[in-house]
Amino acid sequence: MTAAGPEPTDAPPADDLPADAATEVDDAPVVVPLTEPAEGVPAVVDTPEALARVVAAFGAGTGPVAVDAERASGYRYGQHNYLVQLRREGAGTALIDPAALPDLSALSEALVGVEWVLHAASQDLSALAEQGLRPSRVFDTELGARLLGLERVGLAAVVAELLGLGLAKEHSAVDWSTRPLPEQWLRYAALDVEVLIELREVLAERLAVAGKAQWAAEEFEAVRLAPPAAPRVEAWRRVSGVHAIRDPRRLAVVRALWETRDENARQRDISPGRVLPDAAIVAAAQALPRSVPQLVALPAFSGKGTRRRAALWQRAIDTGLQLPESELPSSRGPRSDGPPPPRAWADRDP
Repeated sequence: MTAAGPEPTDAPPADDLPADAATEVDDAPVVVPLTEPAEGVPAVVDTPEALARVVAAFGAGTGPVAVDAERASGYRYGQHNYLVQLRREGAGTALIDPAALPDLSALSEALVGVEWVLHAASQDLSALAEQGLRPSRVFDTELGARLLGLERVGLAAVVAELLGLGLAKEHSAVDWSTRPLPEQWLRYAALDVEVLIELREVLAERLAVAGKAQWAAEEFEAVRLAPPAAPRVEAWRRVSGVHAIRDPRRLAVVRALWETRDENARQRDISPGRVLPDAAIVAAAQALPRSVPQLVALPAFSGKGTRRRAALWQRAIDTGLQLPESELPSSRGPRSDGPPPPRAWADRDP
């Protein structure tokens, strides 16, 4: 791993500053940016032959294995992996293309009994299972940081605080379904697993000192064994801005537009928000247009792609408008054992 040195500065040395200022300089944490993986950026594994070599290498490696995955949230439909990264002592780093190699169960079988180190494991385990990747044991560095009471638990923040190393995060939200993947994105992906094992050791030591090692182990196992999240009840109610709509008829329009959008996004493998923004759904539900010309007159439906499918959206609106009163959704939403969202507290219990 290559660490870039500090940039030159014209600031005076600490000895030339007032006493208080010098103390602040001395106490400031030094974060050294990471710029290159230890062995460079590996080639993407996208053939059965290359995967077989990775399986053999990681099966022969030692110690825990660092695991991460990249999705295309905001670009593609669902939460599927488009890159899987692993690193293990004796095996180096592997970047695997799960679009080309959807079945990685042989790698999982080679790592039976090996601890997998992930950051925010609950976000990755379900998608990894789609490729047949199921760990025997897990160490979750994000959860470990939470149990230690760290104020910031994102990977970059924890690595900076505990290891003094700087991870760039500018590629965290890019479209990982892009092919071929740019070199700088692959460098970022490789660096994400570069430090996970070292981070795991520091966290494990601190958890032991804090008397929380057993507690952490139980929490990690609970995350590993947790079933996939159940489908949300009335998921359409998560449309941003829908809380401002109380009229059941308008809520029926929101629901019809959301369902139409979701099916269209699924068919096209595009993130629903790119098919039709939430703001457009809310605008249509508020305006209740009765025709395509009325619909496209709304500013939220003025875009080329939105106008192209205006007839589709108007049919959904008409469905909501024509629904019998007995089939309109409740203005309050489904009952839940949990607390309502904070924005609803004043209404639910003044």
